[in-house]
Amino acid sequence: MKDLYGLIGFPLTHSFSKGYFNDKFAAENIDAEYVNFEIPTIKDFKEVIKNNPNLKGLNVTIPYKEQVIPFLNGVDSDAKAIGAVNVIKFNRTKGKLKLIGYNSDITGFKESIAANIEAGNHQKALILGTGGAAKAVFQGLKQLGVTSTFVSREKAPCHCGLSPQIPLTYSDLTPEVMTAYTVVVNCTPVGMWPHVDECPNIPYNLLTDRHLLYDLLYNPNETLFMKHGLEHGATVQNGLEMLLLQAFTGWQIWQK
Repeated sequence: MKDLYGLIGFPLTHSFSKGYFNDKFAAENIDAEYVNFEIPTIKDFKEVIKNNPNLKGLNVTIPYKEQVIPFLNGVDSDAKAIGAVNVIKFNRTKGKLKLIGYNSDITGFKESIAANIEAGNHQKALILGTGGAAKAVFQGLKQLGVTSTFVSREKAPCHCGLSPQIPLTYSDLTPEVMTAYTVVVNCTPVGMWPHVDECPNIPYNLLTDRHLLYDLLYNPNETLFMKHGLEHGATVQNGLEMLLLQAFTGWQIWQK
């Protein structure tokens, strides 16, 4: 029986991971398969484990990066600080299974954005969204020496590890705020295909050539968020490199 890896989430209609890993397995003659487990509720997670005894590892995507944690036997320090998991390693010893959670988003994001961070210019960041990916971005920017503030549609408290924060709302993005915060990271699905004519509601007219706009989305390659940034001279970047880096990091976690 070949080794099995997979992805849990809902929905999974545009999953990158399945194609990436199956291509990798074929190219490197690895006797393994990667499948999608589209589960409508996190309660179905136990059935996935029970029905697939050859599982060696899982990726986790929206909306289960936080919900899956109570089902695990432990999480590493980054995942604990972020409060979200996107990689699960299966440790089978003497018939006993332990599930350990990791977060490769932080590595993928940090390594992909590092070259564009200018120490003297990019000291503060706005993070659009408060989900699991946003929390990984928060931690990654922190490790790069950048202070971050979440932006949400509501002022509901956001907890990122031990750093509770009341986010700004989009109406709080005044000229003073936009001048001080020269990094803007979109961690929402707004603008993702097929809704390519949508973008986060930030004041694009306040952007300058000092700003760096990073969109975690990669489909389309250039989102409307990025196009508006380019129109005002900002540096822009999409999430494809992050995606590739986090996938590679996930594979390393499964193999160690």
